Amino acid sequence: MGTLLLLVGLLALVLINVPIAVALGIAAVVAILVSHGTDSLPNMAIDMYNGANNFPLIAIPLFILAGAIMNTSGISRRLIAFASALLGFVRGGLAMVNIGASMFFAEISGSAVADVAALGSVLMPAMKKRGYPGPFTAAVTSSSASLAIIIPPSIPMILYAVMADASVVQLFVAGIIPGIIGGFLMMGVSYWYAVRYNWPVEEAFNLRNLWRTFKDAALAFLLPVIILGGIFGGFVTATEGAGLAVIAAIGVGLIYREINWKLLHTAIVDGVVQTAVVMLLVASSALLGVYLTEAQVPQQLAAGIASLTSNPYAVLALLNVFFLVVGLFLHSAAAIILVVPIVMPLVNTVGIDPVHFGLVVTLNLAIGQQTPPVASVLMTACSIAKENIWDVTRANLPFIGVLLAVLLLITYVPAIPLSLVKLFYG
Repeated sequence: MGTLLLLVGLLALVLINVPIAVALGIAAVVAILVSHGTDSLPNMAIDMYNGANNFPLIAIPLFILAGAIMNTSGISRRLIAFASALLGFVRGGLAMVNIGASMFFAEISGSAVADVAALGSVLMPAMKKRGYPGPFTAAVTSSSASLAIIIPPSIPMILYAVMADASVVQLFVAGIIPGIIGGFLMMGVSYWYAVRYNWPVEEAFNLRNLWRTFKDAALAFLLPVIILGGIFGGFVTATEGAGLAVIAAIGVGLIYREINWKLLHTAIVDGVVQTAVVMLLVASSALLGVYLTEAQVPQQLAAGIASLTSNPYAVLALLNVFFLVVGLFLHSAAAIILVVPIVMPLVNTVGIDPVHFGLVVTLNLAIGQQTPPVASVLMTACSIAKENIWDVTRANLPFIGVLLAVLLLITYVPAIPLSLVKLFYG
């Protein structure tokens, strides 16, 4: 009964627009005070500190900072130029450029919102100018950015790994093949639209122009090689790789001579603000986690569902529906931090691989980034494109369909995401 009242109170606070991190903290404090009395107050601060004081979490501000530096150092512009030279000869090629650039950018920033902010401000006006409908332009930018968060490195995967005590590196490896499959499927959807509505070919294929843009962006291409090569090769941890990403992004920006102290200061401030939001969520959810653990809510949930079915695929179907609904109302970071610790005992009980489940969770919440009312990435894209959210949502339905198809594929054919993990790690 106490847990139900806690959840109702939490939902009520969220519905009256109390920030989720604050709502989590208030609900947890009230629940602990009711169940343990005022003597528990000193321990609350310690629990919040211990929850946020986790070494892998350091990767989050560093990847955010790396993405912010990329936004101000000319790297994004060079990536777009190369992608245009490579794909511009295909009908609807600028939409494919958008998808390809988004997937590549995600290999450095790990953030869908950073992806939209960096590329959308350049690509969406260019697509509109070439005759692409505004809603479609915002939809393809938004959905490809959310798909890209399953491509390593991924901030939601880092959060999941911390909450589920799973391997960050194995999660990164598991996301590679599904991310590529989803990207090509989205390109196929874009091509179908382009042929149907006779959208333009950007430019004839020119090998000399392709080579020129490749050389111009060569240093940018080194960034994922350095970062992911170091992580997958075992030379650095994911957290150290995030620090390497910041150093590499600054170095490339200095070589390109498009970054200065003013721009670097702006990037740092943006990174700090985004990090503060995530870390406050982590700290307040740790406090809620203490209460739920002591009340044995995760164990009771696991026992309840396990009494209905012990089939892993049936459990995954139930959890898919659950996370899709959660994604409608919570940001991905909040959903992972709040829900994953509750369902992990069930996942472990029925024998689901935590790495496999992490990819399922991440893609579910990527879909949540596209589905109102919260839809954080969709909202960002609509804001930049100056388009109505419901018009964009209608245009986005085929791309959401692609995300759902990839979700079903990785849920019920686990060999697809886990094949590289088994190849590299046995």
